[in-house]
Amino acid sequence: MAKDETNMRKCILTGETLPRDRLIRFAIDPDGNVVPDVQGKLSGRGLWMRAEGDMIRAACAKGAFSAAARRNVAAPDNLADQAEANLRRRCLDLIGLAKRAGELVAGYEKVRAHLRKGDAGILLAASDGGDDGRAKVRALAPQAPLIDLFDGAQLGGACGRDRLVHAVVDQGKLAERLSMECGRLAGLVGGGDDQSQPMSGPLAG
Repeated sequence: MAKDETNMRKCILTGETLPRDRLIRFAIDPDGNVVPDVQGKLSGRGLWMRAEGDMIRAACAKGAFSAAARRNVAAPDNLADQAEANLRRRCLDLIGLAKRAGELVAGYEKVRAHLRKGDAGILLAASDGGDDGRAKVRALAPQAPLIDLFDGAQLGGACGRDRLVHAVVDQGKLAERLSMECGRLAGLVGGGDDQSQPMSGPLAG
């Protein structure tokens, strides 16, 4: 299948042309500061980087943003951390949206009952949850992507709870969007190994 050229952008550090969902867009604010634009909505010319923390840090150190912008711009040392924090909020917002839309089931017993009735779009497991419960949920949906990038407090906050360990998002556009955004986040957290591709299988066992 031919690539959709309108959806392709060039990484300013490596020169690779990649789909936008494997990249992070950066913009330059009125004061000349480079800022993450994880939703791609800020005005002005976009500067695109692979969604990998180590590469963003290398781009800052090598002056790649100034070279791409063809003028001096300020790229702070913590730019990769800013991008990670912004994308983490984006992912948690999508989880909350799935909950409000009735496309997310929360809680260990409810998740297990739900999985016995049909396929999952995405499994969510708190990073600080127990391995035993995770393994039992995983056994009911071994082919579904499992996302464990958030702790129980973060998942709970997204769903209006103090804490949440297990959840499932039904198949659909929200699950696809969440999978893509979490794939980019995994790349920022992991720093490489091509983790920025959209998820198509388990992230964790």
